[in-house]
Amino acid sequence: MFGSRKYILIISHDVVGDRMAGPGIRYFHLARVLAQEFRVILAVPEGSMVSGIFPIIIYRSERDALLEQAIANARVVIIPAVYVAQIPAIWNTDSFIVVDGYDPFVAESLFLGGDVLALQRALTKAYLVGDFFICASERQRDWLLGLLEAHGRINSFTFSEDPSLRKLVDVVPFGLPETPPQATKPVIRGIWPGISRQDKVVLWGGGLWPWLDPLTAIRAVARVWQQRRDVRLIFPGTRHPNPQMANIPTHNERAKILAEELGLLNKAIFFGEWVPYIDWPGVLLESDLAITLHLDTLEARLAFRSRVLDYIWAGLPVIATRGDAISDLIERYQLGIVVDYEDDLGVASAILQLLEIPKEIWRTRFEKAWKDLTWERAARPLMEFCHSPRRAPDKATLGEHIGNPYYISEITYLRTLIKGYEQGRFIRLMRWLHQTRVEVQKWLR
Repeated sequence: MFGSRKYILIISHDVVGDRMAGPGIRYFHLARVLAQEFRVILAVPEGSMVSGIFPIIIYRSERDALLEQAIANARVVIIPAVYVAQIPAIWNTDSFIVVDGYDPFVAESLFLGGDVLALQRALTKAYLVGDFFICASERQRDWLLGLLEAHGRINSFTFSEDPSLRKLVDVVPFGLPETPPQATKPVIRGIWPGISRQDKVVLWGGGLWPWLDPLTAIRAVARVWQQRRDVRLIFPGTRHPNPQMANIPTHNERAKILAEELGLLNKAIFFGEWVPYIDWPGVLLESDLAITLHLDTLEARLAFRSRVLDYIWAGLPVIATRGDAISDLIERYQLGIVVDYEDDLGVASAILQLLEIPKEIWRTRFEKAWKDLTWERAARPLMEFCHSPRRAPDKATLGEHIGNPYYISEITYLRTLIKGYEQGRFIRLMRWLHQTRVEVQKWLR
């Protein structure tokens, strides 16, 4: 399968198949776009079920022999930052390494109760090994530039190559397909009990992760219910498709309890598990509005809500909490209403207001956004790097001395001390042996 070193290897840490979360969707579409101009191989974890216009390999562990062989023979390897430290073959390959920092792992891990220090140690490996870094927004790029400076990667070598540092870090956001969404069958209206073809559907498209705010959405619909009984808020994605994510904290239980306490469970508020990816366009086309709400956290500052791109793809007006890159996007293209944190009154007002606006009014705005946000356009910086990959100049010059200058200096000093100590101990040992030999010879006489 691998042959010559002319292919691009994309490694997904999340499952790719009929049910996908954001990372799986991202790496599938990046592979699809790159495959238009390159030979591409997509590596996906066990549990994935996917076929496409490019070869697929399924790896069973981070030390899978097939994955290691694919890395060794690739010209360029594209890998999420969080996965670099887990795959030893990445550390020593002479392939060009593109590190994807689109997912704010530390900000999420603080919510999930993970070992943040261990994660930061792992991410350090990614910051040192990358030849080129990508992320999903200018906010993320600023954050990533700060991290790279802290790890010694912003230096005279990278600056001399490109003072803008775009050759070191550039933005490759989520994108939109170039073709419009097409429904294959009814998915929600007339299918889910309690939702008729005449009801107004408000879509919460992704999971109920702890940094998001589905409870405000539920309280807002309770307010709307007092004026309109035809509104239905749906959560079709409450269970992550990746089994390894099955036990992460969510708002699922609290959201269902709140909906039941308000008397709206299965009346105005409905929960599903995870819609198959092939049915997702149908869900979008059957919805009237979309909603994405989050809390005021570090994660929100850095996040890029991939599902909102799907809302734009389908021409769905969006209600979004301010403070993240997506709310900036909504305001820039005038695609909906931005509300304050935990503002259920504002969300309710936005729902009522948007339901009264004919969809035709939105068409020109969404067409403009769609044209600007295709996957083909989003992937351009990555495409350019793959056409002319190069070793990061500081890596090429500094080698194993790359890193934060303070720690490199301290480590070098400690190594010198250890070497001197070991040499001194060796000399003392030789003197002791010599003296012992002299004493033994005296005794023998």
